[in-house]
Amino acid sequence: MLAIRLPTDIEKRLDRLAKATGRTKTFYAREAILEHLDELEDLYLAEQRLIDNRSGRSRTYTLEEVERELGLED
Repeated sequence: MLAIRLPTDIEKRLDRLAKATGRTKTFYAREAILEHLDELEDLYLAEQRLIDNRSGRSRTYTLEEVERELGLED
């Protein structure tokens, strides 16, 4: 179960969409979450990696280093 508080203008838009299409507001909220959850997870992961890199807890590798490590050198 999930309760969501939305800004009034977004709530109105969602309500109009639901009425115009004969679907529920819950249907569209679910669709929006399913559509964007992967992107939000990727964004969070990228932000965490950037924080780790800037703090020195992780490092980056050049393409040459990766190719050498994987035995993909020319």
